[in-house]
Amino acid sequence: QIEMAAAFDHAGFTAVDVHMSDILEGRIDLAEFKGLVACGGFSYGDVLGAGRGWASTVLHNDKARQQFSDFFNRKDTFALGVCNGCQMLSQLKELIPGSEHWPRFERNVSEQFEARFSLVEIVESASILLQGMTGSVMPIAVAHGEGRADFSNTGSQADALVAMRFVDNNGDVTEHYPQNPNGSSEGITALTTTDGRVTIMMPHPERVTRTVQHSWHPDDWGKDGPWLRLFHNARKWVG
Repeated sequence: QIEMAAAFDHAGFTAVDVHMSDILEGRIDLAEFKGLVACGGFSYGDVLGAGRGWASTVLHNDKARQQFSDFFNRKDTFALGVCNGCQMLSQLKELIPGSEHWPRFERNVSEQFEARFSLVEIVESASILLQGMTGSVMPIAVAHGEGRADFSNTGSQADALVAMRFVDNNGDVTEHYPQNPNGSSEGITALTTTDGRVTIMMPHPERVTRTVQHSWHPDDWGKDGPWLRLFHNARKWVG
């Protein structure tokens, strides 16, 4: 969450660290915010299922459920879910307009935690966070054990609003391991809503916003890496 806050701060936001207990106990109201980011790392890592446990805390608490529902239904808000946060938001579909066909995220085909520097392609979508980035093929940090998109019980893959896919060294969409670290069909690793205000993804863009965080980069890069564009897009959208 520190890396995520740093990326948003760098893009011109004032990042605020909000704990679920702050919401449950009424210390903070989501009505105060324009953006909501559910971070990865080990968020809710002491709960079996992590993201599912996190989502259950929202869905089964009347106060939290209402706050999240109100937030997602406001037209002036955006949200991002990464890794555990991606799992969490995917379980809140009933509260998020335009997310009806999102998948669940299940155990990697490899049956192990995958920490890699993988290639992804950003595909055309409504995501406000990825505008102007369509067609980009870029390396990104991956660190998850349950990142495989599973559409078996949650909707149609054809109707899913895909925003990013794993690709191989030739830039082709891949289901091959380890280029696709979790085995998601058609390399799916990010989705958005019909209006693009909510985006979920398994990889970690916040971990590669600086040039020095890349294993290699062109000599003419400045200090900012290309993934910082995602955070600047959010700031531009807010206005």
